[in-house]
Amino acid sequence: MLIIVKNGIDTPEGKRGVQLAGHMAADLVLIQNGIYFVRDGGLDDFNGRVYVLDEDLVLRGLGDAEMGKNVRKVDYDALVDLMAESGKVAGLF
Repeated sequence: MLIIVKNGIDTPEGKRGVQLAGHMAADLVLIQNGIYFVRDGGLDDFNGRVYVLDEDLVLRGLGDAEMGKNVRKVDYDALVDLMAESGKVAGLF
């Protein structure tokens, strides 16, 4: 399963999406303001795979130094592939 989170760490929707992904052992995709979870410690308890949209990192001035070791950057084409390959996709939180 793939959970897509677009809201930031300071929103209940964003927190709910990350918690849901953790409880369901789903992969997590962070887009738009959701990418701030990689910087602000919002993924400290998350053990699954995390993907961030590379373009959103650039637009928000974040780089590789802010990302954890379990975080992978993807472009739009790779995101579409992830969604197509996943059995289920839930979002946007």
